[in-house]
Formats: sequence, C-alpha cells, structure tokens
Amino acid sequence: MLLICPHCKQQYNIDEGKIPPSVKTVKCKNCGQQFPLQPAGGIAAPKTPPKQPVRRIGVCISKGGVGKTTTSVNLAAGLAFAGFKVLLVDTDTQGQDSFVLGVKPKGGLTELITEELKPEEAIFKARERLWLLAGGKSLAGLKRLIDRKDFGGERTLAEALEPLENQYDYVIVDTSPGWDPLTVNVLFYVNEIITPVSLEIMTLQGLVEFLKSLSAIQKHRKEVALKYILPTFHDQRVKKCTNILEKIEQLYGHMLCKPIRHNVHLSESPSVGQTIFEFAPGSTGAEDYRELVRKVADNDKLFR
Repeated sequence: MLLICPHCKQQYNIDEGKIPPSVKTVKCKNCGQQFPLQPAGGIAAPKTPPKQPVRRIGVCISKGGVGKTTTSVNLAAGLAFAGFKVLLVDTDTQGQDSFVLGVKPKGGLTELITEELKPEEAIFKARERLWLLAGGKSLAGLKRLIDRKDFGGERTLAEALEPLENQYDYVIVDTSPGWDPLTVNVLFYVNEIITPVSLEIMTLQGLVEFLKSLSAIQKHRKEVALKYILPTFHDQRVKKCTNILEKIEQLYGHMLCKPIRHNVHLSESPSVGQTIFEFAPGSTGAEDYRELVRKVADNDKLFR
C-alpha cells in the first residue's frame, strides 16, 4: 500500500498485511502529524496487471514443402524481436528449426519428455527472448513411446509443456508433414492453428484433408481451432497463384492472412543460420513476416 501524508506529501510504501486491524491512524515520520489510515489519507499502490495466458499456436498442415518451418521460425523470432518471450517447439524428426536458427542444442523435446534432461538443459536459448525445444531423429523413439501408452498418449506433449509455459508469452509448435502421434499431440495442446498454404492445387487438397482430421480432434477437444490461413510462395506474375488465392479468399476469407511473397532470401537465410529479419531485414520476405507478427499479436504498431 502506498500512503501519502496529507500534510507534507511524504510517501511511504507499507506492507498492508503487516498492519494490525485495530490501527486506524498513522504518524508521519517526516512532519510528525497523524492522519487516518483510510483511502482519503492514502491510496493503494497500483497493482501489476495480471499476466495474459500464454498463446499456444501450432503451425500445421498435412503436406510438406509449404513453408511450415520457415513460418514457425520467423514467426517465433519476429514475436521475440517485438519484445515477447517465445518458446519454439520442433516436433519434426528432421529437426530443421535448429538448422534454420544456426544452433546445435545438446537435447530437446525428446529428452524433456523422457526426463533425460532437466527443462533448463533441454530448452536452448537461441536468441534474446527466443527459446528452442529442438526436434530431430530421437522423436521417432518418442512416437513409439506414445503409441505404447494404454491411456492418455495424446496428452504426452501437453503434460510436458504445461508446467513450463507460464514463463513465455507464446509457444509456437512446428509440426511434421502427414499425420502421426506427435501431430495428434500438438492438436491436443495448442489452441490456435496457423496453416501455411502454398498457392498450388495439391496444397489445397492437403488443406481439405487436414481440416477433416482437425474436425475429428475437435470432437474431443473443442478449444483447438484453425485461426489463420497463410498463403505462401505468392508470385503475382503467375496467374495460377492469383486464381488459387482468390479461391482461398472466397472459402476462408475471415481467416486469410496477407500472403508471403516468393522471395529468394527466405530460401537463402537458413544456409547461414539466420532468420529473415537478420539475413535480409529490408526484403519483402521480412516485410511479410513482420505483417504476420502484427496480425498474430493483434498490434499494428509493432516494428513501425
């Protein structure tokens, strides 16, 4: 409680819990005057606003080559550069998130879940305000472990992450192509889904298949929902891209994000272990991913 003497304006920070209930007045040490221990004689110190619940976001679709890892890494990095604390979780056996960020963690998601490493050892600080739970080949064994569980295997990932997530503002989960036990685990953990869609017919088919699978999960877990559809590899010179984009807008306009334009820097940046913001901050790729960060964070002022 912050008390202010009405006579000399001297301020005192008082632990309200240590004030006996019978005490009604206090004496100012500065001027010696007494004043009532009431709102009129003092005001409560402003309370720290409660921490917002962590945002759990999965980057998912049942098709490879659409920019899931590029989107996961650059979205996570962009949010971190914007000032948020972000945990990036790689659930793919290829472990490409580590490669894209140019880091080599000694462990990751598998070691966290099997308790081979403590959380502070398994979680790698990849950038300022950006932490990584790496994927890799060891996840194949984790999938078998999940399959052998008689009950609750779909909650394996959630059980490992939920005790840690309050340290972060966002948890971004990168998924593998296809449909496997870890993908199911992701959908039993995240609440929001971003689906990257490269502007080609086969990817639209993959989107339809993914939505069918998601619908099956939603029967058991209504909290998870597709929130963003992100067109990728958009080349305005190719008429087919424009036609497919218009079709997606007709079907899913309320979920549609600004497209990620085709940009060579996005494919070059992983070779030097940098995000697009580090490798080519002035490129269209960086500009488009900054726009995605603004949309996800619901803050148009970021990076302005």
